[in-house]
Amino acid sequence: MSDHVGNPSPQQRVAVIDIDGVLADVGHRLHHIQGRPKDWAAFFAAVGDDPLLPEGAAMARQAASDGLEIVYLTGRPERLRADTAGWLRHWDLPDGRLVMRPDRDHRPARLFKIQALTALDRDVAWVLDDDPEVLDAVREAGFSTRHAAWAERSRTLHQAQEGPGESAEPPLSGWPGRT
Repeated sequence: MSDHVGNPSPQQRVAVIDIDGVLADVGHRLHHIQGRPKDWAAFFAAVGDDPLLPEGAAMARQAASDGLEIVYLTGRPERLRADTAGWLRHWDLPDGRLVMRPDRDHRPARLFKIQALTALDRDVAWVLDDDPEVLDAVREAGFSTRHAAWAERSRTLHQAQEGPGESAEPPLSGWPGRT
């Protein structure tokens, strides 16, 4: 399966952009993971219905027009690659590399994203994310950050991103979503 949505040039500096809470409004599907047991299957099944957050889209489009390669770095599990790539195309977002969390990776978002950023081995202009813990970790790792503060911060989403993960759920509940 391809890493890219489109064909970005390997010579450009990169802007790294999160999806959930930055480009995609996940509010309509949070009810699936607010109670117990959490319905991760339903939560993830609705990713294609996420409304676009116009502020995030504007930043992605501006970065591309400024000559930056786009890297979409998301905590969504790899099994959602086709749905996520389709969503990005549906909203006519700039072409870019799509980096997703391995399906069985249950680390907090901040740890996954630092490893993914380091593995890019590219000149990162800035990282755009909505999670303060991710932003703190990214800054501590020496990357420039931009805070996506336009979406309402959800405690449910934060717990999914930074909580104990699937191990806190019954085995058939599915993998917890993280951005």
